[in-house]
Amino acid sequence: MTKTLEDYKNGQVLLIDKPLEWTSFQVVNKLRWHIKQQFNIKKIKVGHAGTLDPLATGLLIICTGKQTKNIHEYQGQIKEYTGTFTIGATTPSYDLETEVNETFTTEHITEDLLHKTTKQFLGKIQQKPPIFSAIKKDGKRLYELARKGETTEIKAREVEINEFEITNINLPKVDFRIVCSKGTYIRSIAYDYGIALNSGAHLSTLRRTKIGDFSTENAQSIEGFIEQLSE
Repeated sequence: MTKTLEDYKNGQVLLIDKPLEWTSFQVVNKLRWHIKQQFNIKKIKVGHAGTLDPLATGLLIICTGKQTKNIHEYQGQIKEYTGTFTIGATTPSYDLETEVNETFTTEHITEDLLHKTTKQFLGKIQQKPPIFSAIKKDGKRLYELARKGETTEIKAREVEINEFEITNINLPKVDFRIVCSKGTYIRSIAYDYGIALNSGAHLSTLRRTKIGDFSTENAQSIEGFIEQLSE
């Protein structure tokens, strides 16, 4: 059923499967522009409930109109991620945004060790966000400082890991599934997991599959939304 302008103003919750290399902000801008064009209006509130890095894909909750007031509620819900760690090498950003800066031995790593090590991360843990993150310090985002080569001390914060399982092993690639609280950085888990293995690791792929009861199974592509909008 085609939605009206009133529907979007009263508030819609849109589930979008974010493509690789798009920022969450770009997705919001694209959808807002098409809604404005479709209904020939000058402005409408559109926002997302929880950023996904450009190198991640998956579920992005987009709220319109009055639903933007509820964004914080969606942000606070438990999230599920799947992806791949590359074992034996680290990067400054903990993912593929930056080049490998150090390599480590992996000869001692067994399937048993990979599975057992996940247990160290379950429950409430202290985690340091990556220096390449959008967290602000003294009014500037950390990634802005990191890209200039400036180092800064980041305080650890408490996050909760509900589930952490290794789903496939093909060294140096290790696939995982993680269910965690708001504010968890999977890149930091990759880095810390590498240390716990007495080696190194970085995040090579990431996909957000669930936020609360919402799932990518019910999400649509940006193109799918635009097509539906103009029907």
